[in-house]
Amino acid sequence: MTRLPFVAARLALGLIFLVAAWAKLPDMAAFAVDVANYRLLPAALVPWAASALVGVELAVGVALLLGFWERPAALVASGLMLLFVVALVQAMARGISLDCGCFGGSERVTWWTVLRDGAMLVPAAALALRPGPAAGPGSTGGEGSPAPR
Repeated sequence: MTRLPFVAARLALGLIFLVAAWAKLPDMAAFAVDVANYRLLPAALVPWAASALVGVELAVGVALLLGFWERPAALVASGLMLLFVVALVQAMARGISLDCGCFGGSERVTWWTVLRDGAMLVPAAALALRPGPAAGPGSTGGEGSPAPR
């Protein structure tokens, strides 16, 4: 099996997560408002959750771009994308009109937003679930090395 699609997916997802996190850093208070508008968390937890989310996005982005802990990073990315899709769908189902908060801007939530996040879940899950050894520090995402003799 060729590695190129997996490497491309890993690099693209890593870049997306880094850009998303980086865009939120200049105005974390605005991002916390976006998180609060989903109406999923008690107000006291919103600033913590917003900060944690950006930190996790940064860590996942760096790990995917550098190829460190590829499978765990892809699992976390998959979990985040699933969480984002569920949060978006519940907001739309409840008639909540809000900004996504996805890239630190003022993008309104639509079904396109759900579709986009769902589409990003596919390569993240493919990286997390692909056959082969678990990737660790310094992994290049290859098929593994020969067994020791």
